[in-house]
Amino acid sequence: MEEGKETVKLKGSLVLLKGYIPEIGEIAPDFTYVQSDMIEKSLYDLQGLNKIIISLPSIDTGICALETKKFNEAVSKLDNTVCLAISKDLPFALKRFCAAEGIENLKAVSDFRYSDFANEYNVEMVNSPLKTLLARAVFVLDKTNKIVYTELVEDITYEPNYEKALAAVAKLN
Repeated sequence: MEEGKETVKLKGSLVLLKGYIPEIGEIAPDFTYVQSDMIEKSLYDLQGLNKIIISLPSIDTGICALETKKFNEAVSKLDNTVCLAISKDLPFALKRFCAAEGIENLKAVSDFRYSDFANEYNVEMVNSPLKTLLARAVFVLDKTNKIVYTELVEDITYEPNYEKALAAVAKLN
């Protein structure tokens, strides 16, 4: 593996990422995403709210679907918090999934147009059968976009540590 880059696993096989993910204490980089209605927004449009950003390979996989459902339920109980589930899936697929699964408390958004999130957060997989998709990661940001929690999930076939991410959010309120 190359020096200076993060790695994760896909069913035990090493996968190289674009670079290193942002660290706790840093101000989260802004990025543009596309909503299910095809309207572009940016992270910094969500000023004044705590944020949970979940990075997913594809909403159409079992673990990603489960993770999205669990965070959707959790965020419904949180005040002043928004959750973005970001992948490179097309907005149409995200809209279909959310409608079918009753996802109403988080925003499933796409990085397909500019790959801003992939580039700014260095979570794009650069090898493996899932090359160019996003690795599974969780970022928690405070109202000023300071990163207070990160998790780069060791193997993208595993779920993140929901309890630790939600505990980080709870400390912000």
